[in-house]
Amino acid sequence: MERRKFIKNAILSTGLLAIPSMRMSGYEAVKESAPTVHAPHQKYRRSIMWGTVGLEGTVLEKCQAIKAAGFDGIEPNSHMDRKEVLDAMQKTGLVASSVCCSTHWEKLLSSPDASIRQEGIDGMIVALEDAKAYGTDAVLLVPGKVDESVSYDECWDRSTECIKKLVPHAEKLKVKICIENVWNNFLLSPLEACRYIDQFNSSYVGSYFDCGNILVYGWPEQWIKILGNRAFRIHIKEFSKQIADSEGRWKGFGAKLTEGDVDWKNVMKSARNSYNGGWFTTEQGSSKTLDELIDLRTRLDKVLNM
Repeated sequence: MERRKFIKNAILSTGLLAIPSMRMSGYEAVKESAPTVHAPHQKYRRSIMWGTVGLEGTVLEKCQAIKAAGFDGIEPNSHMDRKEVLDAMQKTGLVASSVCCSTHWEKLLSSPDASIRQEGIDGMIVALEDAKAYGTDAVLLVPGKVDESVSYDECWDRSTECIKKLVPHAEKLKVKICIENVWNNFLLSPLEACRYIDQFNSSYVGSYFDCGNILVYGWPEQWIKILGNRAFRIHIKEFSKQIADSEGRWKGFGAKLTEGDVDWKNVMKSARNSYNGGWFTTEQGSSKTLDELIDLRTRLDKVLNM
């Protein structure tokens, strides 16, 4: 399909041109230079994490831009206005790939304070209910954090206790609890992550694997292989060791997708052999224009076709 034709059709199909604010210069990516969509492997679908969409506008306006850029779905945050999200998805044809629990950092399940842990449980229940309402079967959860006030074993025991309380809710709703590997000083090896997941003895507890987060202490292709069918979802995120070493560790995430140190070819080889979650969701930078969304989706396609 010709580039110009694809973008024009995508914009028209989502009603983007009908919104006055979308005619502004921030959305002038509807240009002849827009890239052609190269559909990824048919078993995979492409989504974007809501928190990385930096466009200004309503939920509907953002969804229209995401759809126009060529994504198939979104990963909404929990605790959003359900009606607004459902309406935007219905009008654009986007679907929810998963939901990201929005309370897990503030209300840690590893907190020494039992009341905070309960608030974390309550927040996760809302996230599970959001996922059910949106028609998806997965919620991203950060299980806890090890630091000077919470020891490794305490984080393990407290988060385990909390997740055990969540499992009945997940099983009833048929929505999976997907534990993400983040920089929380916890679950630092794939074998340990498998052991942590397996202790729940539930098909509704698994992993939300993040390719970029792991690069400071592991290799994503190895993790994906070892996690196997425990990996319910995968985040596509780049990381540059060179930038991290020269500018600070967090700056490593500033590398554009395919321009860092993740070995995407081997990641996809491992995913094709081990991953059955269907979705690949970008958690990459903060896309503030339609141009940037299109560029990100194009880079994602490149990864998925490796």
